[in-house]
Amino acid sequence: MMDGDSELRPAGPGLIDLRSDTVTQPTPAMRRAMAEAEVGDDVYYEDPTVNRLQELAAEQLGKEAALLVLSGTMGNLVSLLTHCGRGEEAVLGDHSHTFLFEQGGTSGVGGIHPHLVPDGPDGRWDLAAVEAAIRPDDEHVPRTRVICLENTHNAAGGCVLPPNYLAAIGGIARAYDLKVHVDGARIFNAAVALGIPAAALARDADSLTFCLTKGLACPVGSLIVGDAAFIAEARRNRKILGGGMRQAGIFAAAGIVALNEMIERLAEDHANARRLAEGLADVPGIVVDPAAVETNIVFIELEDRRMAPLELAARLRAHGIVIGAARFPRIRLVTHYGIEAADVDRALLAFERALAEE
Repeated sequence: MMDGDSELRPAGPGLIDLRSDTVTQPTPAMRRAMAEAEVGDDVYYEDPTVNRLQELAAEQLGKEAALLVLSGTMGNLVSLLTHCGRGEEAVLGDHSHTFLFEQGGTSGVGGIHPHLVPDGPDGRWDLAAVEAAIRPDDEHVPRTRVICLENTHNAAGGCVLPPNYLAAIGGIARAYDLKVHVDGARIFNAAVALGIPAAALARDADSLTFCLTKGLACPVGSLIVGDAAFIAEARRNRKILGGGMRQAGIFAAAGIVALNEMIERLAEDHANARRLAEGLADVPGIVVDPAAVETNIVFIELEDRRMAPLELAARLRAHGIVIGAARFPRIRLVTHYGIEAADVDRALLAFERALAEE
């Protein structure tokens, strides 16, 4: 299930929106910071608020430098353009967000060839399969340049990749002189779930992107982190994609608030996701594994396939609950800032009623 879904109508006031953590609203502190932000021209490196955000992001992820971009999709594309030339190869998971839901930008824009490795149900790869995906030095095949991970793994239900696994992938990459990029859209969810600093999850990555707009509740923006030379080159690739910004401090100010105030509260979203999964496990007609819920994402299926996910979505909306539903049998539910325990209880009651309707 992708971050965006086929239900594109706005949720509306009074509705509980479980489609994605991208539907969060800025906090009052963010709105004040945005209104009062000191700004300049970021293309000239002169926006002081952007500069502070980038320094803070680099510090929190344990890297030399950072770059503000407009979205996680842009961040992943900029990173892969920086690691790979045209006709070179990136190793990707077959259910990764970059492969499935970023419109093929790596190949369409960058001419980068994807080499797919099967994602396990926990978002991890068999390490032997990773090594097998690395091309030999042979003029008949593309050169492998980068291994791309996703943490947390969206399609695996928000599963966390732990430091020992990341270190193993990093070891393989170094043995073959490859780079590691992490799509860390929800890297702070992973860090909070494990009770460790996010920098511990970035240690083996040459580059990492994370989103400000998901559980951190900002209105726009993602960041890329890496060493200073990588970020300097990434800045050039951001420019060629039209991502050079002017007075971006207006939204960068919200990002500073997010990194200072919104990370630890992600634990509330995780608790609410577990509450939701455990409650749905008792609802007749719902198939869900509460033990698989590690962060803020819950995947469910309908036991009776005679009801389509879109029909369930329509019934739930009538009860004040918005979910994402498409052609896929799995339905993704996401908890986030703005969803409280009482909202989860209301959602559970709505599911019971919707499934009981004739």
